[in-house]
Amino acid sequence: MANNGANVVAIQMTSSPLVEDNLLFVEQQLKLLPPLRPCLVVLPECFACFGGGDKLLLEIAEDLHHGPIQLKLKQFAIQYGIWLVTGSLPLRCTTANKFTASCLLINEHGKIVEEYQKIHLFDVKVADDTGTYLESRNTQAGNKLIVISTPFGVLGLAICYDIRFAGMFIAMNQIAQLDVLVLPAAFTQQTGQAHWHSLLTARAIESQCYIVAANQTGKHRNKRQTYGHSCIISPWGEKVAELPHDIGMIHAQIDHQLLTDIRTNMPVYQHNKFRSHLV
Repeated sequence: MANNGANVVAIQMTSSPLVEDNLLFVEQQLKLLPPLRPCLVVLPECFACFGGGDKLLLEIAEDLHHGPIQLKLKQFAIQYGIWLVTGSLPLRCTTANKFTASCLLINEHGKIVEEYQKIHLFDVKVADDTGTYLESRNTQAGNKLIVISTPFGVLGLAICYDIRFAGMFIAMNQIAQLDVLVLPAAFTQQTGQAHWHSLLTARAIESQCYIVAANQTGKHRNKRQTYGHSCIISPWGEKVAELPHDIGMIHAQIDHQLLTDIRTNMPVYQHNKFRSHLV
């Protein structure tokens, strides 16, 4: 059952290859959470280990429901009474020398209630210090959309590069109309500066839902630069909260009456003449 006034939080990080340091930063931020519950906290993509290369990610990859990183995240959820979106974690899969980029949804009782495996992999060329990105080299793409009923409304899970593919969110809304879309990300400085706000705003307006986007920020150990600008966007496409460059958190309250009013006054879902065949 959706709860008016529920808090949503995005944590912005400059993650390093050191898992313990990144978990310590998350815990420091959780200690600063506003008191309102229920509370949904979204971590960035690769929050636990970033800038150390795919070999290190393979080394720290865990089995689903097992491993020290997942155990710590479950403890956080219980201790702070939150629902936690775990950014992305490398989880072991059946393909040799590959892992899934998995986003887990953990409830306030420390139970993993959903796993989303990143579908769209970042195999591109960018005019930055990295140049060529080949995520598929060690990441196994997922193939399942995740839409789930939560205390925050109908929640959809996506990761970073997914945001460029509007058809994915059309398909998600055919499962159930989204109230909140969460997007852990590690958008590069170059692509973020060009497209981050435009893509997030477009998806919020199209889906008439809130978007909670938690991004990496700054320069990382491997000299990769990420864009920051974690933000929460309303179903009308307005920025409710934003953190441009600093590490830290932003938060906002979900207004379900606003969701209802926007969809009643402009019923785009009913007006849409096109339907995806993915569902």
